[in-house]
Amino acid sequence: MDNNKIYRMEFPKVYQLLVNKALKKGRTKEEVDEVIRWLTGYGQAELEGMLENPVSYGDFFQNAPRPNENRCLIKGVVCGVRVEDIEEPLMREIRYLDKLVDELAKGKTMDKILRKQ
Repeated sequence: MDNNKIYRMEFPKVYQLLVNKALKKGRTKEEVDEVIRWLTGYGQAELEGMLENPVSYGDFFQNAPRPNENRCLIKGVVCGVRVEDIEEPLMREIRYLDKLVDELAKGKTMDKILRKQ
């Protein structure tokens, strides 16, 4: 899938896939929301607003109010690619979220997922 196609996807569709992945592994929608809020700086009301009035996945990340400064601590492989090696900034942001939800689904604690020291 080319990057532009990913960027044009509607955020609510991707969000539901992320939530479903977490739910299948015994995690919750609230935990997914917490991860998204931590990564992007959106508040819960803003997040819910974008689910009701869809934005593109690319715009969701490009307009993130306060990307977490600790997101650069997210390392590892997603879809066969090391997130820390992704050169395109927007795709790296997207893959950060993928990696965090993967960690959630694998049972990591929220402290470790949210890179709390």
